[in-house]
Amino acid sequence: MRIWQIILIFVAEMRRLKKKIYYGACALTFAMLAVVRQCAHVLPDDNPTEDEVVVETAHLPTPSLPKASATPHPIRSVHSYKDCFPDAQDVQIVAAHRWGVRPVRDRAQAEERKDELVFIGSNPYYQIDRGMASSIPYLVPRAALLLQDIGRSYLDSLFVKGVPLHRIIVTSVLRSEEDVRNLQKRNGNASPESCHRFGTTFDIAYNRYAHVGRPVTNDTLKWVLSEVLRDKRQQGRCYIRYEVKQGCFHITTR
Repeated sequence: MRIWQIILIFVAEMRRLKKKIYYGACALTFAMLAVVRQCAHVLPDDNPTEDEVVVETAHLPTPSLPKASATPHPIRSVHSYKDCFPDAQDVQIVAAHRWGVRPVRDRAQAEERKDELVFIGSNPYYQIDRGMASSIPYLVPRAALLLQDIGRSYLDSLFVKGVPLHRIIVTSVLRSEEDVRNLQKRNGNASPESCHRFGTTFDIAYNRYAHVGRPVTNDTLKWVLSEVLRDKRQQGRCYIRYEVKQGCFHITTR
């Protein structure tokens, strides 16, 4: 066999071998595509379409919302203001001596005792009476916290009972020795041993309130306030005296 014939046979065999490799590669590619497509039906898509998201979320439970027509909590008040708030001066003065500061001489000295006293001002929980002339807006931290808790509990109680929101009005807090003397000149019944001198005591009016929304009758507001104060007293946080002539609850921290 001549050389050129051998070359032709070699070229033909190479072409046939290349076709087999080509067809094998194509078959392998189609097989891999089939496997990928099969996996796509099993594994979740990381980027679902908008329609798929809507279908999937449509089966999620809808969160329940509170009903606007929920029955408000009842207003019960207390059976007797005198019996529920009987803590007289002799009881409250003991707590005032225990938890209070040394009486301040005048307002200037009260300003110098800020390390012992906390300034109190009108805030979302209570309002300081605009006509409060015989007091300085300071309390010991223990009493200031009690006052804020009463104001907050009162708003919470009004809300759950379906009563329009009102803030309590604070009519008296810390009194200096000078304030006590001036008060005695106008009111002969004012005690020189007032608990207000120690920064532990404050008065909350029961016949006046600062309305946040629609104003309501004072009796309803007083009933709710009496429930809040009764709870605080039963928790052992304060002593309370119901003052008829002054129109307030006289409260000392304990």
